[in-house]
Amino acid sequence: MFIYADNAATTSVSKTALDAMLPCFTENYGNPSSLYEVGQNAKSALEGARNDIAAVLNASPRDIYFTSGGSEADNQAIVSAARIGEKKGKKHIISSKFEHHAVLHTLKKLEKEGFEITLLDVHSNGIVDPKEVADAIKEDTCLVTIMYANNEIGTIQPVKEIGAICREKGVLFHTDAVQAAGHLHIDVEDQNIDMLSISGHKFHGPKGTGVLYARCGILLTNIIEGGAQERGKRGGTENVPAIVGMAAALKEENANIDENAGKLIKVRDRIIAGLAKIPYSELNGDKEKRLPGNINFCFEGIEGESLLLLLDDKGICASSGSACTSGSLDPSHVLLAIGRPHEVAHGSLRLSLGNDITEEAADYIIRSVDEVVTYLRNMSPFWKDLVSGKRPHVFKEFMEV
Repeated sequence: MFIYADNAATTSVSKTALDAMLPCFTENYGNPSSLYEVGQNAKSALEGARNDIAAVLNASPRDIYFTSGGSEADNQAIVSAARIGEKKGKKHIISSKFEHHAVLHTLKKLEKEGFEITLLDVHSNGIVDPKEVADAIKEDTCLVTIMYANNEIGTIQPVKEIGAICREKGVLFHTDAVQAAGHLHIDVEDQNIDMLSISGHKFHGPKGTGVLYARCGILLTNIIEGGAQERGKRGGTENVPAIVGMAAALKEENANIDENAGKLIKVRDRIIAGLAKIPYSELNGDKEKRLPGNINFCFEGIEGESLLLLLDDKGICASSGSACTSGSLDPSHVLLAIGRPHEVAHGSLRLSLGNDITEEAADYIIRSVDEVVTYLRNMSPFWKDLVSGKRPHVFKEFMEV
């Protein structure tokens, strides 16, 4: 059996997206900045995609900017807010300790330029407390950037409440919604969002496409200089086929969010209940306030890399955290942020399910993980120390579900 359970890393391109893209390669292949008919046909396709994405987000099309992905959108949003604040003498930015590295590394760069960065603690349930956001805002705060849903443990943040606090205090609010788009309902007006980032390949669009939503009136700082594309805020000829495919994929996923979520939650909870029966294992993050298809467990006494390789032998594609850091030997900064000790954080497993998941596949995942964890523990001197009592267990024998 083959099961692809790493949809948080990337998704397959949907037939709907492919069908939408093909005419842009063969018919509407012109440069959308050109004035002749073939170019204007491409521009029409580009603006149609902008309108479709804006409708999904309940935004104005003029506030949608196309990027190469979520990382670029995160960078441009944060740098833009920083430059706006700097001009007003405001150089304090608030974020959290478990953001994506596209956010954390940009903040570290700004810190070297003299910005003060406050990284809020994340509680054991993987959720940022809005009150702590409010308490951290100061007179010189120019930006709060908190992700919509965590890319590793899938916990959904109270973005509407955080956005309301920022709106009341006159502080810009950005959210990295890369994992949320296409899986959760997003409404930038209702949720008080000033800037938002998404990435096409997380919801069955093509790789190399993304969106930055920036509310009207926010002056963006250019990250890529060039021509007058994207209203002069992102140089370079737009990748029309990929953008059109991204818009088609997002529109389709958004139309089926409730149906897909209901199915995914049922299978997700079946897997969580099954994995919870493995001794000395625990779910990471809140059980309810999480993405419909996200499961993240830690298992005592094993290494995540060995777990993934043996699951691959069984036909299961999974990860131990963010795909962006899969080559790192360090434990997940997300798991450390929610209080997992190093030795446990190393033994993590992330399963991110697709809409095609079945109960049969869920049961196969449970059996396979149980078999592999048992096999690895039987080989582990560290596990023998735990069983013999030389080392104390971190987890209870069985978790409550």
